[in-house]
Amino acid sequence: MGRRQGVGIGFLGLAALAAAPPPQPPELAIHVGHLIDPERGLVDHDRLVVLRDGKIASVGAWGGHERSDALDWSARWVLPGLIDMHTHVADGFGSTNDPAEPLKHSAEATILKGAEAARIMLHSGFTTVRDVGVYRGLSDVALRDAIAAGQVEGPRMIVAGGYITISGGGGAVTGAPKGTVIGPEFRIGEAHTPAEARRRVRLLIDGGADFIKLIASGAVLAIGSEPGALELTPAMQQAACNEAKARGRYCIAHAHGAEAIKVAIRAGARTIEHASLIDDEGLMLAKQRGVWLDMDIFNGDWIEQVGTREGWPAEYLRKNRDTTDVQRQGFAKAVKLGVKLTFGTDAAVYPFGLGARQFAYMTRFGMVPMQAIAAATSEAAKALGQEGKLGSVRPGAAGDLVAVDADPVADIAALRCISDVVQAGRLVHRADAAQRCDRP
Repeated sequence: MGRRQGVGIGFLGLAALAAAPPPQPPELAIHVGHLIDPERGLVDHDRLVVLRDGKIASVGAWGGHERSDALDWSARWVLPGLIDMHTHVADGFGSTNDPAEPLKHSAEATILKGAEAARIMLHSGFTTVRDVGVYRGLSDVALRDAIAAGQVEGPRMIVAGGYITISGGGGAVTGAPKGTVIGPEFRIGEAHTPAEARRRVRLLIDGGADFIKLIASGAVLAIGSEPGALELTPAMQQAACNEAKARGRYCIAHAHGAEAIKVAIRAGARTIEHASLIDDEGLMLAKQRGVWLDMDIFNGDWIEQVGTREGWPAEYLRKNRDTTDVQRQGFAKAVKLGVKLTFGTDAAVYPFGLGARQFAYMTRFGMVPMQAIAAATSEAAKALGQEGKLGSVRPGAAGDLVAVDADPVADIAALRCISDVVQAGRLVHRADAAQRCDRP
């Protein structure tokens, strides 16, 4: 198939260019000054953390167990590696003023751009990402596998493979000049009936997808698609979620509109992405069903400022204005009601590496800093079905840690300044003081 051939070529290109990964250290000991445990909501001081075989082997007091070979983080605040639950790393390119941007990049160029985006994400403290859809089908699978094999530097990736969407919907490439041929690799998940939705789910899972992404409503950054409109019918969403479950996977739903959110929750979606126009009924339904909301409340400001300056389509800007403030109000309501919330930013809408800016928005709209940290660590791990394995500092968890120079529990903005990153027990990033913070 042409689609798989394109992805395969990209993977081989990455493998050829990548250097052999460094050997896994048998053990890494770290003297931690302040260890943030989001599962317990506590900060422990003067700790010795030992990582072995890529996992946390032990956490204990430093006093009486001093080790001369320990990495010195005694002046730093340390927390589990961050998890961004809503990214588009594998697409590689960011949003532009061209709605048909995905068509301008070959399979090889796309995956190489994705590799650079992955490196940036890792170095900014995100050791795990959920990549929630690509336009060129299955390119995310190739990038995930290259990272897992040690051929590309990047975060642990959980990927969707593509989108279940209607033709011309929120997950389709729209806005191309009349007569443009959009190849099948860009339409891997298009469906119009429940039976088609089931077939597309099987195709994505057979291609390596870890979960299924439904485009339940229209989108902000798509021509001809309205965020408040229901796009996938209830029957299609139910069929897709049932098929995913039968194949040992789960579904999530891009859903801005109030009705689309409720349909997706009833169909069995595990997380609702964006949830911009959620109403009180939707909030209570999410709480009752134990569904996580993954609300990207930072990037509306980026779209307004940069999109206006760079001449993004007027339709994009109008829909962004219609959803930004109301989404933040919904987020604040969700916090008060105790609805489960994770950390998802829609990385690619804004430049990769700036995702930690969202933390300040989460505290501005109702969370305390420890809640925001948990949303990007222990709570995200629960939504991934990886409780205690990711986003945790307990023994047996993945050896993923990030260090910052100031206390993020006192000032969440400290997470914009990452000094060191350890992934799977290996030090993968150490920044000079001048390079620690993202751009102002």
